[in-house]
Amino acid sequence: MHNIGKRSMILLLIAAMIFIPIGTSALAQSQDLDNEITAEAMAADLLVVRPLGIVASVVGTAVFIVSLPFSALGGNTKIACQKLVEDPAKFTFKRPLGDF
Repeated sequence: MHNIGKRSMILLLIAAMIFIPIGTSALAQSQDLDNEITAEAMAADLLVVRPLGIVASVVGTAVFIVSLPFSALGGNTKIACQKLVEDPAKFTFKRPLGDF
């Protein structure tokens, strides 16, 4: 009975050594094909994602203003500004249309 378990484990390891490189190369090829921006992605970006980005920018700015005294006391005003104001603004206004 111990011999059957040992053979099964060896067979499983051999199968994994054969199929894992094949799967990773297929994954790498599929990621290269996704770089093309489609019209549907541009439309979804323009109609859904950009308005949400504007809302995130406004809310992030409001949260930054409210948290400014605490950020100043903690010495992390630049980091708070970057995460709450700059990053949402860059996501909304600086990236190409349809590029998520």
